[in-house]
Amino acid sequence: MKLAILGAGAVGQSVADLAGEYGHEVVAISDSSGAAVDPDGIDVERTLERKAGGDPVGTDGVDDVFESDYDVLVEATPTTLGDAEPGFTHVERALEDDRHVVLANKGPVAERYDELRALEADSRGSVRFEATVGGAIPVLSTIEDATPQAVTAVRGVLNGTANFILTRMAAEGLDYEHVLAEAQDLGVAEADPTFDVDGTDAALKFVILANVLADGGFSLSDATVEGIQDIPGSALDLAAEDGRTIRLIGEATRESVRVSPRLVPENGALAVTGTRNIVQIETRHAGSLASSGRGAGGPETATAVLSDVGRLPEL
Repeated sequence: MKLAILGAGAVGQSVADLAGEYGHEVVAISDSSGAAVDPDGIDVERTLERKAGGDPVGTDGVDDVFESDYDVLVEATPTTLGDAEPGFTHVERALEDDRHVVLANKGPVAERYDELRALEADSRGSVRFEATVGGAIPVLSTIEDATPQAVTAVRGVLNGTANFILTRMAAEGLDYEHVLAEAQDLGVAEADPTFDVDGTDAALKFVILANVLADGGFSLSDATVEGIQDIPGSALDLAAEDGRTIRLIGEATRESVRVSPRLVPENGALAVTGTRNIVQIETRHAGSLASSGRGAGGPETATAVLSDVGRLPEL
């Protein structure tokens, strides 16, 4: 497949870097300053070296990306809320041109799922979005294999930053602000960690899961969300005395989405440590299916993107 990549952050760069290993060719990549387009395939190594050096990835524009001869648009621009722009318009343009779309950007799937599916129905192209939920963990493909109708609920830990903070608070008896500063120093937390610690990032992922289970109808405003900012270290100490700990747990069903700190058994499956994520998929016929791993990171998320590309039919 010929790939056009919008977004040259950690995920977009990793998709470009790994595409050749999966048998695909990158014919275009863009960031906020420009684009590189070549119908014969861009020189990925040289393009990424320019990016690393602070130069634009190329001298072309975003419009040139859409005019290029690509098969799959990889939408890896930053997630935005509300109208999910500009990601939604990028997806719309590709589908109207009868091209496939693979999303790493959560916005269009979480905030405008029904519109997205309507556009897909009128296009020869398909939309896939494994990378929007759990990085390399095969959450959506597992649901697809089991069939969404046979899945009753999905729950788990889907934010590594919040999980790291809670793990360190419990292990070292430290308070939230101290561990947050440590996480920022280590690069585990962003300079502005709001989306992670207030539960928004996890909620977006569980909204996407609810949309898959219910075939639409959910956006972030439908989720009940509580973050970890107000958890005192003493709460984790008290939980430990009872053989339990606290994790930021999300749950998606066909009726609701909820993300909040919950008590879980200290040695239970949901008590993953550090930045690891875990997802439990409850099914009618196969019981509970669980997958765990790193839920973020450029190469990890790129593997989910490229796996999706491999599932697409030829146009």
